[in-house]
Amino acid sequence: MSYEDISSHLKEMYDFDVSPSTISAMTDKLLPVITAWRSRPLEAIYPILFMDGMYFKVRENGRVITKVMYNILGINQEGYKDVLGFYVSESEGANFWLGVLNDLKERGVQDVLIACVDGLTGFPEVIKGVFPRTEVQLCIVHQIRNSLRYVASNNQKEFMHDLKTVYQAPSKDIAEHSLLKLDEKWGEKYPMVLKSWQSNWECRAPG
Repeated sequence: MSYEDISSHLKEMYDFDVSPSTISAMTDKLLPVITAWRSRPLEAIYPILFMDGMYFKVRENGRVITKVMYNILGINQEGYKDVLGFYVSESEGANFWLGVLNDLKERGVQDVLIACVDGLTGFPEVIKGVFPRTEVQLCIVHQIRNSLRYVASNNQKEFMHDLKTVYQAPSKDIAEHSLLKLDEKWGEKYPMVLKSWQSNWECRAPG
């Protein structure tokens, strides 16, 4: 959006008058601060990193397109949350995440104990390539939502009841036993769903 577009938008939405020149002056002051923040040195070790992509609509060259903001939230050794960075791309993919992780490494991050991510294909391998000792934990919420997309609505309640015995199991052994029972009951009807749980099981299983 141009400065004129932003000025018109503020007037239309909030009945607030800000001239394009004022907006330009504000961004000129803010951009160096944002650039410094995005390149600031980071701590050497983070016990936990949460990494996810957020989709949003933007107007670019007269048309509305979808872009992805890559967000990284870290928990430091004192237990405090810290947004380590955000990166914008045309789409979400493991290759772009590789660049993001290398940027974190160049800014001082040497090790991550646990990385919590969604089920993006190739993501765990990319993380291991940059931080070999990191334990990757795939987000159960994403996995459940993706699973239900392929389950008929009249089966979802019963399927979820059975699925809970897998992801709420008190141990890995019990979870694996429950997954086998889930496969026996639902595997023939929903093979893609069961395959999605069986693949990368080490990243999804309870500790």
